[in-house]
Amino acid sequence: MPPGPIKDFSALKSLHKDLKKQEEARLLAEAERARAEQAARVEADLFRASIGNITPLKPSEKILHTATPPSPIARQHLADEQAALRESLSDEFTVESLLDTDESLSYARNGIGPDVLRKLRRGHWVIQSELDLHGMRTDEAREALGGFLRQAVKRGQRCVRVIHGKGLGSINREPVLKKKVRNWLAQKDEVIAFCQARANDGGAGALVVLLRAS
Repeated sequence: MPPGPIKDFSALKSLHKDLKKQEEARLLAEAERARAEQAARVEADLFRASIGNITPLKPSEKILHTATPPSPIARQHLADEQAALRESLSDEFTVESLLDTDESLSYARNGIGPDVLRKLRRGHWVIQSELDLHGMRTDEAREALGGFLRQAVKRGQRCVRVIHGKGLGSINREPVLKKKVRNWLAQKDEVIAFCQARANDGGAGALVVLLRAS
């Protein structure tokens, strides 16, 4: 709200004094700022006079060597390679010397008693899953068998059947997969015993495999 009219001379005189004080304060501030600027210029001139002419430095010929950070360790790749190594199955290994000499060509890992094999031959354990390798090449069959056993153990299955065939359709009618499957099974830690399947479970064309408890 704008001030009202000045009613008397004393009020006018008081206003004049206030305006005069404000003007004096402004002039003092400007004078102080001018003195500070002048002092800064004097200091700068003295500094330049004291150091004389300046010659720029030549560019440095030093080469800054930045150390090359080490390559990242592919931990997952290493883990995959180690897992693949554990899963690898050799065709050079032969289980013939480990097999029982009975007609079922049974196998049991060290520490597994003969009663386990007897039960396995008699069908004591229910077959919970099966893998049919008919028509597969050796590499395909090896990979399929490793994956099948791994999944069976994860599912908690104890007894499975692997059908390798009798080799009647192979060259020279030789059961190539039959021998290889036995050798592969004997190399797997999951397998504690196996034997030829009973006649009604595939006979000479299949194996019944007992797996360790998960």
